[in-house]
Formats: sequence, C-alpha cells, structure tokens
Amino acid sequence: MIKRKRLGQHFLSSDTVAKSIVHEAKISKKDVVYEVGTGLGILTPLLCENASKVISVDLDETLVKSAKSKFSHFENLTLKSGDGFKKKDIFDIFVSNLPYSKSRDAIEWLASTSFSHGVIMVQKEFADKLLAKSSKQRKAVSIIATYAFEISVVSKVGKNYFSPPPKIDSVVLKLIKKNNMSKNLIKTINDIFSYRRKTVKNILKQFNKESVMDKRVDDLSGGEIINLARQILEK
Repeated sequence: MIKRKRLGQHFLSSDTVAKSIVHEAKISKKDVVYEVGTGLGILTPLLCENASKVISVDLDETLVKSAKSKFSHFENLTLKSGDGFKKKDIFDIFVSNLPYSKSRDAIEWLASTSFSHGVIMVQKEFADKLLAKSSKQRKAVSIIATYAFEISVVSKVGKNYFSPPPKIDSVVLKLIKKNNMSKNLIKTINDIFSYRRKTVKNILKQFNKESVMDKRVDDLSGGEIINLARQILEK
C-alpha cells in the first residue's frame, strides 16, 4: 500500500460508487473501454460485463498479475502493465479512478486523444480547477479541459470510500469529447500561463510575434486564449 500512496493512488472501496461510475459511462456491447488504474479491480469486472472489450492498464505489475488471475474468466479483458497514458490503444469510452498525481497528465492526454466520452474520479481540488469560472482561479488545464470536453459533475465521493483514505474528498466527472487538441496547442497554452502576469503584447514577444494588445491572460476568455495559442503556433 506504501507504493500506491507514493503514486498518489487511493483504492476505491465502495461497490455502490463503482456501480454508479459504470452506470454513468453508458457502455454498450459495441464499445471498447479503456481503464487506467486497474488497482484491486473494483471497476474492471463491471466494465467487462457491459463492454465489447476492456483494456485495463496499471503501473503496478503485481496488481496486473493479480487481476489476470482474478479475472481470467473474462474473455473480453486485456490487462497491461505500464503507463496508460503512453499506450496507443484505440477506444470509445474512458473510465478511471485516476491516481491523483496523474490527473493533469490524464486531462492533457485525453484532450489529444480521439474517444467518445469518459467518467473519471479526481480530487475535489482538481475538479474545482477544471470547472473554475473566475479568470483568477483558472489554470492552463482549465482552458484545455473546457475546450476539449463538455464537463459535468456526476457525484461527490467522501474520503471514507477509499483505502487508504485520502486527505480530501473526490468528485466523479463525466467528460464528453468536443474538440481534439494537438500536443503543440496544449503545450503552448501551458506556456502562455507561465507568462500570465505579462500583457498579451509582451507574451507574444517571447515567441517573436507582435501585438499591440495590453490585456493580460486573466482578462481573456477561454476562446481568446485558444486563439492566442494558435496565433503563436502560426508559421
């Protein structure tokens, strides 16, 4: 359990919450489901019962071996060890109780990956960042997420539903894919936020571009930030 804590992973221990996540994923027998974080396998069999195929990935080889033994009767299950965000599998639906340390990586990876929709569990603090309305509270990942997905809150999950219990409550989110983003566009948005206290004119100078706009990042709408990133990427 120490290793998993270091990875920022807390195992979901509630069958009720697990069933609600799978229900919200609206999986059909035509769908390929991709799960990152097999863990102890609380979601995996439920996904297999509903999907055409389930691909489940975990960094911990011991947990993958255990799952292979436990779920050997599911012919539609493929289990893999490694970083799920570096695999090249094609899928329709993404489902994950995300390791807290990987939440941002997951959003950026999903923003650049083609799929229909997903259901994820994240720390409440991270969910608040994704859904931030105030320009002062927005982060680069807020802009990326709201451009790439339609996001809705499914439910809040208390810390006592996990083992070991985290220090903060979690939130289940549903993501419906709206726009695919290139990795260069995502990187450029992150770069823009590293200069968020500068004016647009001075930000563009960093990329050898010109503008007379004196607004700062916090004065721009999400769409304007996307357009600014695209302007930077223009040859």
